[in-house]
Parts: sequence; structure tokens; C-alpha cells
Amino acid sequence: MRLEQRLGLRRLAEWGSRQVYMVEKPLPLMGVIQFGVIDRGTNVLQVRPTTICPLSCVFCSVDAGPGSRARRAEYIVDPRWLAEWVEEVAREKGVAVEALIDGVGDPFAYPWLPTLVRLLKETGVVASVAAETHGETLTRELVDRLEEAGLDRVNLSIETLNPEKARRLAGTLWYDVERVRRLAEYIARETSIDLHVTPVWLPGVNDEDIVEIIEWAYRIGAGKRWPPVTVQKYIAHRHGRRPPGVREPSWDEYWEWIRELEKRTGKRLTWSMEEWGMRYAPRVRHPLRRGQVAKLQVVGPGWLRGELLAATLDMRRLVTLVGARGLKPGELVLARIIRDRDGIFIARPL
Repeated sequence: MRLEQRLGLRRLAEWGSRQVYMVEKPLPLMGVIQFGVIDRGTNVLQVRPTTICPLSCVFCSVDAGPGSRARRAEYIVDPRWLAEWVEEVAREKGVAVEALIDGVGDPFAYPWLPTLVRLLKETGVVASVAAETHGETLTRELVDRLEEAGLDRVNLSIETLNPEKARRLAGTLWYDVERVRRLAEYIARETSIDLHVTPVWLPGVNDEDIVEIIEWAYRIGAGKRWPPVTVQKYIAHRHGRRPPGVREPSWDEYWEWIRELEKRTGKRLTWSMEEWGMRYAPRVRHPLRRGQVAKLQVVGPGWLRGELLAATLDMRRLVTLVGARGLKPGELVLARIIRDRDGIFIARPL
């Protein structure tokens, strides 16, 4: 057995120039942004089962999909191990949580999504489960299985209802927005799963499309239990993609545009935390903090080029190592934590 596998990182396949890894016990599932569990101090936990996405959206903030230029590895997490971590984190927080299945990939590309939903509901500490998607891998059969497993909400990111424009924005010729639209209407009208529509506003590209999407979402009955529509702001991230001619609007410009949209459509687009069922909640305790020097064990390649995954010696947290060269799985390294926001740790070897 390879050392990486004993540490909980099993190599599955190659995807282009990238390796795909299965994340299993005993590898910890907190500390990195690309997979596992993220606690940002509310009763909502981000649950990230996979980094894989079949699309290469031209505005993708995390450079996902076949067209990625920065990624070195992709990950798929064992559903039982992930559910165990969600339960442990929720019990430490002392609140019933919403498990928001999201990620730097598309959760609906995760092969065990219905199993994960069922396992999360069976923990007894997960009050609701939501999952985000662009809808490219949706099928009626999958929707029915997710309803049976207990999925409460689908957050659907759809930037236009125009088929040609949709393919261009998705960076994928086979993306069929008409099929996604039909399946979204099936979810809203014929299942107990709620639908929340979350288009990304790309200024100058899909302004009128957003208006059409808002009116469509309200018309088909999105928002049975949660708000029907939230328009996302395009943000140009360091490792993300930037569509030619599209600039990132300021927050003032964004909110002014949202107010104009509400007046034009007559539909609400802003919601309080209470309307989402969100509230602040205790954060889990972390053993690391910025400035601390920690002894870590390298476990395998990092998500992006130039990065490595490392774990604390008690296997309670993962850390992304940057500026590390020549280190192999199993090696120990002293590193200084240079970032610790929301329990996501980045360190540099001494």
C-alpha cells in the first residue's frame, strides 16, 4: 500500500494533466478550502465532497473544469467519512446545522450525492441539506433519488436562458440550458425539493438575461421554503477566469443594480439572515493560529501548482503548504502558519 493511501489519500485516475484522489479516513477534513467541512461561524456548514466540474465556465472564480490551467489535483471525499466530520463539527458547535453542499467543483458531479444527503440527515444534527449546481449533470432519476434521500434545496446557478449564450458562458459545447431549465421546473413544480436560483451578474454580458431569469424563477414556483432568487456578484479572483471585456463591479454598483432590478421586475432580491434560517453560532476550536510554528506531515499534492497538502501530527487538521519543494508524502516539516481565516490554514516551511 502506498504511503499516501495509508494517510488517507488514494490515487484513483488521471484527468488530463491532473491526478484524481480519493480522500478517506484518517485524513482530516478541516483546514483546506477545496474539500471537507468549513465553519464560518453560523449554523450553516459548507460541505465539500468533490473538486470536479465538467464545465469550464468563462467566469469561474475557482478555475474549475477541463479548461483549468492552475490545478494540479482533484479530490473526491468518501461520503461516510465526510458525514462523520459534519456530525462531529455540528456537535461541537452545539446547534442543528444546515449542510450546504458546495465546492470548488460541482457537487452534482459527485458520484455518491444521494448517499451523502441520506447520511447527513441520519446524523440527527443536520436540520436541512442544500446542494449547489449549474445543472449540467441533472437528470430526473437523480432528482428523484435526491428527494427520496431527503435533499431540501437545490441552489441553481444559471446565467442565461439563451442556449447559444449559455454554451459560450459555460465554455462547454454540450451544455444544454433548455434541458437544465426543464429539470429546474420539474424540481420546483413536482418535487418536495425547494429551488433557489442564483445567477451570476456579468455586467454588459447578461444584464437582460438576469431579468428574464428572475421572472422565470418566480413564475415556476421557486422559493417554496427559502427565497426564490439571489443574484450573485461577479468577483475576479486571483486564480479564477476573467471574461474579456467584463469588469468586476464595486459593491456599491452591485447593490444599486439590485435595487434597480427590484423596481423593474417588482420582485424581491434581498433577504435577511432570518429569512434564510441563518444565525450566528459558536465556531469550532482550531489547534492552529497565524504566526504559530507547527510540525506537519506531508500527505500529498496540493490543489494548485506549487502547493502540498500536509496534516497536523494528531491528524485533526489539514494545512496547505506553499513554497515547499522536494518534500514527499510522509516527510515531516516545520512550517509557520501564514493564514488562518475561517479555519483554513496556509503555511510556509521554515
